Amino acid sequence: MTPRQFRITASILGGAAIWEVAARLFAESALVIVPISDVARAFVRLAASGTLGRDVVVSSIEFGGGFALAALVGIVAGLWMAVSATFRDLMYPWVSAFNSMPVVAVSPLLIIAFGIGLASKIAVVFLVSVFTILINTLAGAENTDANLVDAARAYGASRLQIFLKVVLPSAMPYIVAGLRLGVARGLIGIVVGEMFGAQAGVGHLIMTSGEVFATADLYVGVLLLAVAGILTTEALEWLEVRLAPWRVSVLSEPNRKAARRGQ
Repeated sequence: MTPRQFRITASILGGAAIWEVAARLFAESALVIVPISDVARAFVRLAASGTLGRDVVVSSIEFGGGFALAALVGIVAGLWMAVSATFRDLMYPWVSAFNSMPVVAVSPLLIIAFGIGLASKIAVVFLVSVFTILINTLAGAENTDANLVDAARAYGASRLQIFLKVVLPSAMPYIVAGLRLGVARGLIGIVVGEMFGAQAGVGHLIMTSGEVFATADLYVGVLLLAVAGILTTEALEWLEVRLAPWRVSVLSEPNRKAARRGQ
């Protein structure tokens, strides 16, 4: 186990211990918080019944489809807006409007349009994630060092070469940051989307558990989303180390070593 993995494991175990002790000593109502050991027993019970596996699969498909589509559209549109003033001016008011729109307000409309199946949940995840990715991609491309662009032009680089060799690498850390922010918003979108007419999913588990005051089951759903967020963020961090190795000079020694291995 590396020092970083040890610290992460110690942090998780310490948090779990504090949760267990605090819930048993200080919680006034089991409807608000339950010991993590009760949550673990609820997890085993739900997993054994097959309900949890079905919910995880459904939510994974919804999140994966919506987030992949959001990443594709957000990156392409953000880069296009960076290189085309006309396209940026046409898209800017719509990006600003939809980015500030509350997802709770539009989720019922998407369910009416696409039904209560996977399509509406994928649409919700896409809608809440795409603009964060787009805005970060645009910011990264627009913050490209002008001196690097001028140097490329001086050496006779074409516009396409400047985009591929200068603008895109410069924007890459911003793109990954946008993806990481989009993950968090996408997981929120899963919960919101499954609150309206869903028949399965982690968000559906959270909602139905809350309705019957099954607090332990509710925490199972919440912790599953938290774990999904951690794993996805770690995967994107790994991706950033390999796509933008020049950024790791300010990061930890393990990441610098990983970047050197990836080169």
